[in-house]
Amino acid sequence: MSNIQQLEDLTTQVRRDILRMVHKVNSGHPGGSLGCAEFFVCLYKELMETKEGFDMDGIGEDLFFLSNGHISPVYYSVLARTGYFPVEELNTFRLIDSRLQGHPTTHEGLPGVRIASGSLGQGMSVAIGAAETKKLNNDNHLIYSLHGDGELQEGQNWEAIMYAAGNKVDNLITAIDLNGQQIDGSTDNVLPMGNIKAKFEAFGWDVVEINEGNNIEAILKGMATAKSLSGNGKPICVLLKTVMGNGVDFMMHTHAWHGKAPNDEQLAVGLAQNAETLGDY
Repeated sequence: MSNIQQLEDLTTQVRRDILRMVHKVNSGHPGGSLGCAEFFVCLYKELMETKEGFDMDGIGEDLFFLSNGHISPVYYSVLARTGYFPVEELNTFRLIDSRLQGHPTTHEGLPGVRIASGSLGQGMSVAIGAAETKKLNNDNHLIYSLHGDGELQEGQNWEAIMYAAGNKVDNLITAIDLNGQQIDGSTDNVLPMGNIKAKFEAFGWDVVEINEGNNIEAILKGMATAKSLSGNGKPICVLLKTVMGNGVDFMMHTHAWHGKAPNDEQLAVGLAQNAETLGDY
């Protein structure tokens, strides 16, 4: 069990990884990655029950599916920093023939990645299928998934949300990254979604709100509540209110850094705001 300071130190290092990865190849998605750093650290260091080694079957352990695959930098960093593959491999992000493509893929066999993702709206369906498989196998472990708020504008989500409740998929914990930003602007300006909590509840889900989605203690508390609701006949939605670009002041609260890499000067500023804690790759 890690203490809060250890989790915060790892989060800081993950932010450094994200900045350096996208800077090196001048491409990638730092904004959402930075906003979800605390969540990923908590998920992989504290929340999920996993076993030694990696296999695609995932029997006897909790599984995670990333639906908004463009935030792959945070995913890769945390997988590497928790032992799924060498940290040095982060140097290959988005390079030709790398296992670390811009969106996660499976054909190169990267440990920790079970689906190719990034076609927004599909991850919910995959997570539900995995959750039902757990039930069929009498495997009591949980399925976790993460989705962007703008991603909920995709209609396939709502078919899946209705299906999950109707079939009592109660071993699923779905987190929504509520940063209010997407590639073309704020979600309210692109396509307002109204009261997302009320929508999930109307579809028959239990909903947990984490209003400080960049606070590790708040995440741990909220996710503990979510886990306690599993097995009660309803899927669980976690509304994770984050800040896009969290931890790098000029990237925060704006869609401008959804898919834009920092230049040399901006990288230096971002790294200066996140002092090295565990060693860069």
